Amino acid sequence: MSLKSRLAPWALLSLCAGLAAPVQAADWSDTYLGYRYGNKFAEPFNTQDISKNIFSLTHASGYKYGTNFLNVDMLLSDSKDPSSANATSGAHEVYVVYRHTLDLEKATGTSFKAGPVRGWGLTAGFDFNTKTDAGYNSKKRMLVLGPTLMMDVPGFLNISLLLLNESNAPYSTYTGVATPRYTYKAHPMLSAAWGIPFNVGIPLSFEGYANFIASKGKDEFGNDTAAETNIDMQVMYDLSGGKNTFKIGLEYQYWKNKFGNNSNGPAGPGAFAKTPMIRAEYHF
Repeated sequence: MSLKSRLAPWALLSLCAGLAAPVQAADWSDTYLGYRYGNKFAEPFNTQDISKNIFSLTHASGYKYGTNFLNVDMLLSDSKDPSSANATSGAHEVYVVYRHTLDLEKATGTSFKAGPVRGWGLTAGFDFNTKTDAGYNSKKRMLVLGPTLMMDVPGFLNISLLLLNESNAPYSTYTGVATPRYTYKAHPMLSAAWGIPFNVGIPLSFEGYANFIASKGKDEFGNDTAAETNIDMQVMYDLSGGKNTFKIGLEYQYWKNKFGNNSNGPAGPGAFAKTPMIRAEYHF
């Protein structure tokens, strides 16, 4: 039996548990519309700084047995990341992330607290995207599954070791060639996600995620892929005076070897993004 075949039933089981959760009453829930902007975005094989407006819908909630997280980004590039060959308009992308974490203490009634660890979980989920751009036109599909440590900190800090099963089926508008869907080698990702309040005379929160992703083997064109480092973090201020309604802040993304493209290879500096952004959120 292949690794993909062994992974799928466990991922499906955890996903079904998470998707069934809305039927039950949520213990807590936070949904918001977000906006961020930066003018130093980068794309592999593109040497120019790209401006992007990013609109997002994000939902996080907890229920009897765990938590759900869903984020949908719409990324609108300027003309330096063109929508097709010889186009003057920018590319459009939709990127979706879903994660469900089954809290093993809640599910089994057994405490797993030890030292700085509050508990253990099992995380499963998926990513997918679709992008209209001149060169690649990504159609990413990815399943994730693995254990999660929930650390005992103010707010939250979750650390996961996830196995990734990723595929893509790009289309080049330059050549008119569609590549059949190709599945990369299964590979691990060490991932952290956090939201930690702090105070420096005014109440702030430090939020974000960090993903350290191993090489996924050969790409669909037979080239070696590189290990990725993707860190996205922000400091946010609650304009609504602690009501968690309107938040603004500054964000920074550090993404080396973006999508597994080696920034020291043909993909060039566009595979190494160092992007400051402004960010705003409306929670409801």
